[in-house]
Amino acid sequence: MKLSKIDLSNLVAIAHSDDYLQLLIDRGEEFECVAIPAPIQAYEGLQQLNAIVADSPALPSSPESIEMLPVSSSMANAVGYDPDAQVLQVEFHSGSVYQYSGVEPDTWEDLHETDSIGRFFNENIRGRYSSERIDDEYYADDCY
Repeated sequence: MKLSKIDLSNLVAIAHSDDYLQLLIDRGEEFECVAIPAPIQAYEGLQQLNAIVADSPALPSSPESIEMLPVSSSMANAVGYDPDAQVLQVEFHSGSVYQYSGVEPDTWEDLHETDSIGRFFNENIRGRYSSERIDDEYYADDCY
């Protein structure tokens, strides 16, 4: 069996009608409704998954340190990359730290070669990769 990591944390609500699975997705500054052709069993399966996940304790995380490199940027203090896991880590000026999954090595290299880390991040990383905040504190006004 092959396992795939999925992140449904931005999925707000689901519905099913007329052979379509309808998903309400939180995109940060707006909500998006997506309709996907699917049988009612897909909807029922997502409801079952939600019940299972709600009753399950979170898996223990194994924090592995990603070496951070200081950067000169109006957006970030430091960036780091784990090539084996393809995880980009960014420490923003606010103090929040995020990890972005599935970032290809070429994207990491391009980030290093760019003249503007903030512009490159906004155009090539933000919203294109699933992300997770990994620092301890939560700031409601952060939207990365």
